[in-house]
Amino acid sequence: MVDLRQILSQGKKRVGLLLGAGAPVSITVDDENRLNSSGNPLIPDVARLTTLVVQDLEQADRDVLNLLLPEIGENANIEAILTRIRRLSQAIGAAEVHGLNGEAYEQLAQRICSKIGTIVARPLPSEPNAFTELVSWIGGTHREFPVEIFTPNYDLLLEEAFERARLPYFDGFTGSHKPFFDPTSIQDDSLPARWSRIWKMHGSLGWEVKPDAIVRTGSREATELIYPDHLKYDQIARQPYSALFERLRDFLTTPDTILICSGFSFFDAHICAVFDEALAANKHTAILAFQFKALEDEQLAVKLALRRPNLSVYARDGAAIFGVKGKWSPGEPPTEEWKSIRRTFWEKDESGTGNFVLGDFASLARFFALAQAEDIFRQADGTSADAKLIDELEESDDVNA
Repeated sequence: MVDLRQILSQGKKRVGLLLGAGAPVSITVDDENRLNSSGNPLIPDVARLTTLVVQDLEQADRDVLNLLLPEIGENANIEAILTRIRRLSQAIGAAEVHGLNGEAYEQLAQRICSKIGTIVARPLPSEPNAFTELVSWIGGTHREFPVEIFTPNYDLLLEEAFERARLPYFDGFTGSHKPFFDPTSIQDDSLPARWSRIWKMHGSLGWEVKPDAIVRTGSREATELIYPDHLKYDQIARQPYSALFERLRDFLTTPDTILICSGFSFFDAHICAVFDEALAANKHTAILAFQFKALEDEQLAVKLALRRPNLSVYARDGAAIFGVKGKWSPGEPPTEEWKSIRRTFWEKDESGTGNFVLGDFASLARFFALAQAEDIFRQADGTSADAKLIDELEESDDVNA
């Protein structure tokens, strides 16, 4: 972790982030959207989102979904459901399947998107949180390369965090009245490195299809561009996703690049395929996957890591590093400063051994922030900046709880 801290603090290496659905889950809030350690996730994960969306539909819509679920199979989450419904809307025309024709399935997909938008449109809490700490790290040092953030999430939490900090970012859209998606600009690195990149791999709230372009409306409404797996043959609507996946591929095949994953389950076959191809083609790229669960429960990530040694998986109770899988067995810290450093990524449990905690996005964002702070200052009396900051931040957490 010391090497990673150094990379994070210096701003000299090309660094990217992949933030999955687990990232906003790590932030818990009360009913008034204030941070609360005993509250509910700010935005639920895909499984919980599926449950909430289905529960909120009318009974007639739920009846149709119950008939479709056996056809979808085991991974019948809201994204798979949407894909099935949209493909039916395009394929059957006036014919009926389970009592609905193509137009009725299109309307059902719109209702589902509306429910998704209502749930994932939660604003970022006003208090400092994991997203604001991450953005503070990004803006806290001069960089030779922009930080690139890839995410399959639909929410606008990253955008809010950047704008709250008054830090510039680019998301592939150009213009001010109705910004339009410009695929050629995604491959152009002429913007200054202080402009971070946000790439929404599965679409975003507020994206809308016009006859000749994709535009960003500035609203929090979900549209047909949410998880657009059905748009394979629509050149205009499909345009953002082919360009964004190509950007991920280009990023990973650039020499001396590191991608840090957080909250990503490795269930997304499209993203994992890009990982597999890029890691095989470029041995000088490294992917670090920080996983929330135990190693045994992260089989998809571990399987890929054992095949591609430049992917390392760090789980709660163990890791797969350079193609070797094993359990954590930390020794005694050699110095007092090392103890404070370890506190940023290790948490003791009742057994006295402990767990690796950076699989939690909130802990990882805190780790980023502390790495940056350590590079900025050290105490005149020799006290570790980490120890001082950790104590202050823990006090603030107690207040928020």
